[in-house]
Amino acid sequence: MSRIKDLQKEVHRILEAMDDNQKRANAIAHLHGVSLAAVMIAKKRGENAELAAMAGLLHDLYAYKSGSYDDHAHKGAEYARKVLEELGITSEEETQIICSAIWNHDTKDQIDSAMDEVLKDADVIHHSLGDPTKDVKAHEQARFEQLAKEFGFSS
Repeated sequence: MSRIKDLQKEVHRILEAMDDNQKRANAIAHLHGVSLAAVMIAKKRGENAELAAMAGLLHDLYAYKSGSYDDHAHKGAEYARKVLEELGITSEEETQIICSAIWNHDTKDQIDSAMDEVLKDADVIHHSLGDPTKDVKAHEQARFEQLAKEFGFSS
């Protein structure tokens, strides 16, 4: 089995504990949507698509598991490290890259490492295009406009 499939299986196992079926479905859709967007962005920018996919799958897992978005990026990075270490599917360097992206994914107004930027942008893509009837969040507007230019679609 691939590392991505192993991680997807574990993410789904963790999310099975959610009592609310709609919230669980939304969680799965968001994590998979961000993962897919992260792969596309990573491939375009010459970054590691497999690590981008993993970061996308894990980036909000802590928030969904705990039910809290309070400091979810930092707590989520710590939780992702635990999940990855338990699965044993990444090297320490790969784990650090993934966890850095998760740690920084909520600071959309800052520029961080290339992989951090991939995850931030993937999160914005899913927030903004996952439901095209909703307006782009104000704090994500500038980043969304840059992505629209980069990928050649209208904002």
